[in-house]
Amino acid sequence: MGYLYRVGNHPMSTTAAPAPTAMAAIGVIKTVVQIATPATTGLRVVEWGVSFEATNTSAPPARCELVDTGSVAATVTAHVAAGVQPWGDPNAPASSMALGTTATGYNASGEGTVTATRTGDVQFVLPAGGQSIMQYPLGREFVVAPSRILRVRITTGPTTAPTPANCYAYVIFEE
Repeated sequence: MGYLYRVGNHPMSTTAAPAPTAMAAIGVIKTVVQIATPATTGLRVVEWGVSFEATNTSAPPARCELVDTGSVAATVTAHVAAGVQPWGDPNAPASSMALGTTATGYNASGEGTVTATRTGDVQFVLPAGGQSIMQYPLGREFVVAPSRILRVRITTGPTTAPTPANCYAYVIFEE
């Protein structure tokens, strides 16, 4: 059994709570968390989740996806090693996941041209305080092979944008 790590859609928090990610325009996909596996190591998703902060209670649900997009990465704010935090064992070695603006990070500014995906989960979640947490049963985790991109993507809409539309998202994985 390997080590567990947590990646969120924010840098490691220090003196203040993490800032949530502002959502994209109506009907636009936005990658809020991205993890790039190196050529030597894949990962097993143990749990992932999203939660929203919005005041418009009549806004339709957002579509929240956990997807493997192959080798196509979004352009993201890069995580540093401290942003990929050990989960469970505080003495775990640093994660081997690739870091960089087209590797492991959060809050995408460009999505890339995705031609195929493999879906780990997809949920409708209400933006007005809604949340979704998926914990996979032991031995039934969503596995991502080496040299692949795992993303948490959110699409708001299709007709009314929540105001404000902020979210937290995270992935806990084993490598």
